Parts: sequence; C-alpha cells; structure tokens
Amino acid sequence: MNFREFEKRKKDHIQLSLQQENQAIGFSGLDRIYLSHEALPNINFSDISLETKILDKKRKTPFYVGSMTAGHPEAVEVNRRIAEACQNRGWIMGVGSQRRQLFEKDLLNEWSNLRKKASKASLIGNIGISQLIRTKIADIQRLVDSIHAEGIFIHLNSLQESLQPEGTPQFKGGLLAIEQLCRKLEVPVLIKETGCGFSSKTLKILKNTGIRAVDLSGLGGTHWGRIEGGRSQEPYHVRAAKTFQDWGIGTVQSLLNGIKIKPDYELWASGGVRTGLDAAKLLVLGARAVGYAQPVLKAALEGSQSLNSWMETIEFELKTAMFVTGTHRVELLRKVEASWK
Repeated sequence: MNFREFEKRKKDHIQLSLQQENQAIGFSGLDRIYLSHEALPNINFSDISLETKILDKKRKTPFYVGSMTAGHPEAVEVNRRIAEACQNRGWIMGVGSQRRQLFEKDLLNEWSNLRKKASKASLIGNIGISQLIRTKIADIQRLVDSIHAEGIFIHLNSLQESLQPEGTPQFKGGLLAIEQLCRKLEVPVLIKETGCGFSSKTLKILKNTGIRAVDLSGLGGTHWGRIEGGRSQEPYHVRAAKTFQDWGIGTVQSLLNGIKIKPDYELWASGGVRTGLDAAKLLVLGARAVGYAQPVLKAALEGSQSLNSWMETIEFELKTAMFVTGTHRVELLRKVEASWK
C-alpha cells in the first residue's frame, strides 16, 4: 500500500463529500413518505423518550453516525469531536475504515488515544469486504480490540471500488468470509453499503449468516461513484462515473426490501437522512436505528459546539415528530400510519 496516496485519497473524499453535486438528492424516497398527524396526542412533550434497544443493549437514542473518515492526520481531531459528542448524547459511532491499521500497527495509538478521550462511547469498527477476504480473523479481532468496539461493520462498496483508480474490486468469496467471521469473531458483525442500498435478493442471501445488523445506506446521500469520478484522471473512469451517477436503490426502497424478507438481523437505515423527521419516517417503516454521515462530518469540521447543536436539533425534531403522531416511545412509532405518495 502506498500510504501517501492513501492519505491523499482520504482527504479528497472529505472535500468531495461536502460538495452538493456529489449528493444524490431526491433519490432516497423520504420526501414521498407522509406520517399521519395526531391533532390531539394523549401525551405531554416531556413524556417522550428516545430510549430504544439496539444490538440487545438499551440506548439513549436510536441514532448512529455512519462510518466516514480515518487513516490520515486530519481525521484524528474530527473523529475525537464525533466520538465525544456521541458519548455525551448516546449515539453509536461507526469509525472510518481501519484498513490502514492492517499494515501500520503504530496507528493503534491513534485509536487508543481516541478511546481515552471517549472511554464510554459506543464504537463500531469498519473494514471493507475485499480486505476481509484476504485478512486473517485474528487481525480483524485486533482491529476490534484496538478501539474496544461493540461490533464491526463490513462495508460493501462494489460501485466505488470499480470506479476508484486504486480500487480493490475483488469480492469473490465475500459471503463465505462473512460467515466465517460471524462464527469466530468475539463481537457482532454488521454489514453496510456505502450509498447504493440493498436489493431483496442480497438481503435474503445475508439471512442465516450470523450477522446482527445491516446498515442499508441507500441511494439519496453521498454518492461514492460521483466522488471517485471527481478524483480520477482516467477519462473512462470519469465517463463511467457520470453514467452511474444515479446508480443504486433508494433508502426507503432498501428498507422496504428488508422488511419484506423478514430478516433475522436488525435493519439500520441511512442514506440521505437529513432531519429528525426523516428518522421518524424510517422508524415508522421498521428501521431499528437511523444513521447520519455527511451532515455529521460537516458539523464536526465546524467545531464541537456546532456538532453538538446539530445533534440536539436532530433529537428535538424526532421528539416533535413523535409528539405530533401521538407516540412517547420509539418502538410505538411502528404503529403510526404512513402513506407513500
């Protein structure tokens, strides 16, 4: 691995993810979901609780931060801000790719320092499927142990890897690798997309593998095909990125696909989620947890105060959605009537 190129790629990803043209706005399906208004809720606003159970543990909120950035110096401060905010507010944090740790054991200190500053944060590790296929399970366990993670995301990013100039689109044997990891790893294994969503077929294949959750990460937010097209100097990569600029399955459709196959794992929903009302819609449809990525990164880059203010707003918006639908507990949202227009 060329570490200088790796760091540059990760920096490019941050800059490009903040650009509007790399957001697949309008494809999530969230703007087509309408919740039934309750004019006379039989509750007080102060009665509302965001507590819920995720991965068999009681959580203060149903929110998580999607895996984003790691492996370069600028990521250290950003991840510290996010980890501390998640710890304070009771959000789960998916860390950025731990791929570089497989090659540089000195980076363990970076994560150890993060853990010292956010010792009680709920962290989920992260590695790509193509790296999992070629990595010993003992080394994956080492990544988990380095941050005292509650689980690990195995991210699936076939479109991104195929368009990325330095991509590793070697996914053969991925399902077997997931099954083996689930049998031997000491923490839950979670599967996640990176903005292209899931078909019913893929979600059905993942049943009975031993995974504990799928982060659907549907089309509607940051589109990594567009981002890799923006990075590449190869004309055919740039053209292909434009061809596939709207590729994927929307967040809402991905969630409906998951509900249809009655999975033996939790469904976590992300991808173009921008408000607390968006979260309410996904919880009504059956998501166990709701995730945000690009908006978190944007707020975190502005500072800890901005990040905490944004997170507080999201929580308030969800509580407001619960009040006007007459629900005081998150699990009751699944009984709210929703229409799709």
